[in-house]
Order: sequence, then C-alpha cells, then structure tokens
Amino acid sequence: MSVHNNPVEHVVIVGGGTAGWLTAGLLAADARLDSRPNRRITLLESPDIATIGVGEGTWPSMLETLRTIGLSESEFIRECDVSFKQGSRFQNWCRGDGDRYDHPFTLPAGYGRLNLAEHWRYAHRDLPFAYAVSPQSAVCDDGRAPKQLATPEYAFNLNYGYHLDAGKFTRLLQRHCVEHLGVVHYLGEVTGVQPRDNGDIKHLHLKSGETLAGDLFIDCTGMASRLLGQHYQVPWVSQRPVLFNDSALAVQVPYSSELSPVASQTLSTAHPDGWIWDIALPTRRGVGAVFSSAHIDKDRVYERLEAYVRGTDSGATLDELSPRLIQFDPGHRERFWQNNCVAIGLSAGFIEPLEATALVLVERSAQFLVQQMPENREEMSVVARRFNRRFCRHWDNIIGFLKLHYVLSTREDSDYWRAHRAEESVPDELAEQLLLWRSRSPWTCDSLYRDELFPSASYQYILYGMRPEYTAPEALERRVRSSGAAAQTAFHENGVQTRKLLQGLPDNRSLINHIRRHGLHTV
Repeated sequence: MSVHNNPVEHVVIVGGGTAGWLTAGLLAADARLDSRPNRRITLLESPDIATIGVGEGTWPSMLETLRTIGLSESEFIRECDVSFKQGSRFQNWCRGDGDRYDHPFTLPAGYGRLNLAEHWRYAHRDLPFAYAVSPQSAVCDDGRAPKQLATPEYAFNLNYGYHLDAGKFTRLLQRHCVEHLGVVHYLGEVTGVQPRDNGDIKHLHLKSGETLAGDLFIDCTGMASRLLGQHYQVPWVSQRPVLFNDSALAVQVPYSSELSPVASQTLSTAHPDGWIWDIALPTRRGVGAVFSSAHIDKDRVYERLEAYVRGTDSGATLDELSPRLIQFDPGHRERFWQNNCVAIGLSAGFIEPLEATALVLVERSAQFLVQQMPENREEMSVVARRFNRRFCRHWDNIIGFLKLHYVLSTREDSDYWRAHRAEESVPDELAEQLLLWRSRSPWTCDSLYRDELFPSASYQYILYGMRPEYTAPEALERRVRSSGAAAQTAFHENGVQTRKLLQGLPDNRSLINHIRRHGLHTV
C-alpha cells in the first residue's frame, strides 16, 4: 500500500504540560464520541522537564473545552487552585498617571445588532466605555463573582475564564485523560528521529532503547520544539521589531490572610520600562514583570518588581520569594505543520503574556485537529496547508491586537514606550485599522474571517479605554440618529442589570469556598 493511503490511526503527542494534555483530552474525547475504535492517542513526556507554567490565565473558551473532555468544573476548581477571571484591568497604560481601563469578557449590550460604541462616544461619555456598555467592570470593582451559588457548572451570569495553577492543572488533565479517556502515557526521552523516505517521521528513538511509531506526531515540547524546530528545522519568525518584550521575572506572592479578597481580573500595571501581571488564585498571587532586555537590565526590573510586591498585602520581601527569570524570543514558527508533524503550544510560538493568548491557541489548534483530522496520509497534506494558513493568520491577529495596547499609549517617560509608537514598528494592517477608526468605530465588518480570535468588541474596549477621544464626533453624529432610541434603552438596561448583579452575586472568595465545600450543581 502506498504511504499516501496509510490511514491516520495512531497519534503520538510528544511533551506533556497543558498543551500536551489538553490536546490529548480533546482528541481522545472526540475519538470516543465518534466511536473510532482504531484511533489511538499516546502521550510521551520526559520525566525530567518541568512545565514553564506561563499559562495561568484562560479565556472563556476553556469552559467548553473542559466540558467537552468531561471534566467536572467543581473538581477542576478544587484540584487546580482555580479562581474566576472576568477579563483584564490595565493600570497606567494610557498616560502613566494612575489611569485605568478594562477589557471584560462580556460583550457590550446588544452587540451584533447595535454598535453602542458609536452612541457612547457621541452622547454617553459620562461613564468609561466598559462601564457604560457592560456590568462586568462594576461587578469586578465590588469583588463580585460571575455566577451565583446555585448556578450550575459552566453556566454563568457574566462570561468568565479562569486563573489557575498550571502545574496542578497538568496533573489533573493527565489523570483524567489516562483514567477516563484511554490516553496511553509513556515516560521517556527522545534521543533521535527516524524518517521515512518521504521525510515523514517513522518512529522516535527513546533513551531506553525503545522506538515509538505513529502516523501523526504532535510536538508539544515547549520552546525546545524538539520535532518541528530541531528535527525539521522550520525557521523561527521573530517579532522583536514589533513587540520588544523578551523576558519576565516571575514570583509567587502569598496573601497575608486566607480571608484576603480574590480579584477576578488579571491586573496589568504598566511602568516606565514594561508592565507587571498580577493573577489572583485562592491561595496565592502569581506576579511577574515583563520587560525588554534591550531597554532595561534585570537588576532594574528586580527593583520595579520589589516595589510592586511591597505594595501588596503579603508582608513578604522579593528576596524571600525567589523570583524566576523567564527568557523568550517573541515570535512563532514560519509554519506549524510539516510532513506528519504539527506543533501546538510553545513549540509553535509565544509572543508575551499580555491578554493570555497561549492556552487559547492550544485549544484552537486541538479543535482544528478534532474537526479536520485527516483519514489518511494523502488528506494530511491538504489539512496541513489549511492549518498553516489559519494559524499564520491567528498569529498576525494576536501580534496586531497586542501591539494596539502599546501604540495607543501616550506615555513619554521612557524610550521603551516611545519606541512602541514608532511608525516602522506598527504592522501594516493595524496602521490601516487605526486610520479607519478615526472616523468610525470597530465593528463586525472589520472581521474578515468567521474564526477571528478577537471580536470587534475587544478592539472597542482597548481603543476607547485608552483613547476615548479617538473617533471624530462629527462623523458619528450622522450615523447615530437612526438608532438613538434603541441605544438609550440599551444603556438604561445595562444600568439596571448592573445594579441587580451587584445585589445578587456573591463575592469571589465566598463562591470559591462554597464550591470547595459543596460543589456546583450539574445539569
């Protein structure tokens, strides 16, 4: 039988971590759902390689991912030190003088049929944009959770993702995939790759002397990219000319009390030389300073992070917390699927932690495989080309969206911020969008593809959070007259809904404690 007719039956995932085990879970759950008795999923990981754990924040898409693989949300929250994430709050990004704005996970009221951004800019600027169009910012201000005590698993009053402990999440996924989904788990180290005549991977040589054969190999080996990068030598496309950050100094910060409030937004606080993330888990906070080594040295970043930690309620010093340096080259592979090998997770690329895109790309990649898994080797070439086109577009989308946060800033306190606004550092597509948005608001027509990562609402939250004056009011006035009454109704209903949720939702820690003791209802 020709190699082109070989069926794709054995999928070998190389590397564990969240990327490997999420991919294994989604593929195995699909194999069971579709009753594919010949489909086998094997995950091989080295016992000596620790996960990097940069993915402690998820998007709301993770709810459906966990439900699909059959994980109980109550078990997940108990086992993985999980808290609820309702979006991101950006502090000092605009001018550096105490300013702030939000990117919530809940879409603006009436989104899809009514563009409230245009009406807000013309007639309702008494409130910051996120507050005027969604209840979520006010709910987060008050420390409220996104759902009630009686709300079932994966249901909500306000859309949410998660903050989580990546190490614990990996262990839970591993146990679930092996015990409930039939994934075969091997511990071993790859020492070599045996190719076929056509360049495909035939099998892997392991340190134990064994070999591991497969039909499709998924590279989840992190930044080492053992298969796609090292074996296939697929080039790396650096994004340093656009997004300069290449390092982070990360630390785990304790609470002063087990009763300390748990924030349900990722806090991103800018300073003259970069920004600091702050992710609140029930038992600790994950804090890290992201920076460009071309603009500041590690000792100065240490001072910035130390000052931030002193401002928390931990009572600890940075020396006591043993910060960890993470270095990376912001970018991605030139292509992600080569022959019978596809890279998912850090092996495919990483830009920076801003907006927590790492795990959502893992989800999207695995979902693509679920939907378009080739039946044989001949089909694989077609699917690979589609995968490469789609994920090149996703990376361009991420790069432009992250750059938007920097290019809109008016900070003048360092070369770091000024360089981010230099014309030559702005991607062409983003420059075109910014030109158009001077006379119109981001809207659904800006999305050229159905599967865009960021809806136009996300661009609205960033654009009008940072630069509320951006769109010319005279251009808006001509468009808002016909739907003004509907817009005013939506603004009013948002106010009513905000007050109702503030009265009816528990605080974040109370809901987490309730789930740990009693769990959530299932449906």
